[in-house]
Amino acid sequence: MKPLKSTEIIGNWATIFLPIEEDESINYTKLSDQIDRLISMRPNGIYSNGTAAEFYNQTEDEFDAVNGLLAEKCNAAGQPFQIGCNHMSPKISLERLRRAVQLKPGAIQVILPDWFPPSFTEMLRFLERMAREAGDVGLVIYNPPHAKRKLLPEEYRKIKTEGIPVVGCKTAGGDEQWYAEMNGISDFSVFIPGSRMATGISRGAHGAYSNVACIHPLIAQQWYESMADDMPKALELEGRIQQFIQQVIVPLMTENAYADPAIDKLLSCLAGWADSGPRLRWPYQAVSRKEIILVRDACKKLLPEFFENV
Repeated sequence: MKPLKSTEIIGNWATIFLPIEEDESINYTKLSDQIDRLISMRPNGIYSNGTAAEFYNQTEDEFDAVNGLLAEKCNAAGQPFQIGCNHMSPKISLERLRRAVQLKPGAIQVILPDWFPPSFTEMLRFLERMAREAGDVGLVIYNPPHAKRKLLPEEYRKIKTEGIPVVGCKTAGGDEQWYAEMNGISDFSVFIPGSRMATGISRGAHGAYSNVACIHPLIAQQWYESMADDMPKALELEGRIQQFIQQVIVPLMTENAYADPAIDKLLSCLAGWADSGPRLRWPYQAVSRKEIILVRDACKKLLPEFFENV
């Protein structure tokens, strides 16, 4: 597909998950079926190799196979997609990007080098080289809360001022002042957590690489589309999503120390739309089947719309 402009990077973007077998291999048949199911739900976009797809725990052959499969299916269906060329090593990120560009994604996601936090000058050097190799394909900066260098609005603005063709970012969001400052950056798509997408959209954000889509991409898509017509109703659903996260999910992360990808895969197991399972690759721990049942029961009570017609 053609490269996406920042104005085309909007809405509800859903992630893929790696179906991991007991021997730690990837079940590509299940992954293929999962991608087909995602495309059939027509989210605004699909992305690969973020945290949920365990980008940090793939071989390079697996990276090529996963993203080759996604690109083949999305390009055939006219489905917008992005490829995450993330890695803790800038050298490996660059090599991944060079190969990913050939798959014709709409954009490429990158994280900043993560072993030594880069200075601003080093960050510009990294992004400039990545952008040069990406050619017409724009970069989306993935800057999660646990990143060693968390970018401020004025730093995104400086990156754009330097002429580096970044088209958007994936961030944790912020307060009203943060949104006001981010809204002042032209030709730049701001994505915030899916669980706060209604609030974010109401304050000027453009969409989410969505953890809510992990529960059910189609319902998350319908929720996003409802924001244009009935924001109060969309905010009411967001309130229940936040209640579910605070009461059910946060204790799993704080008391049981489950990592973010374990939570994302847990969410994907609740409504049964994806046959990816909860298993993570060594050494990370998956949420237990017993805990999944308890979380599913709580989710059904607070968010019944995610289980309708499933």
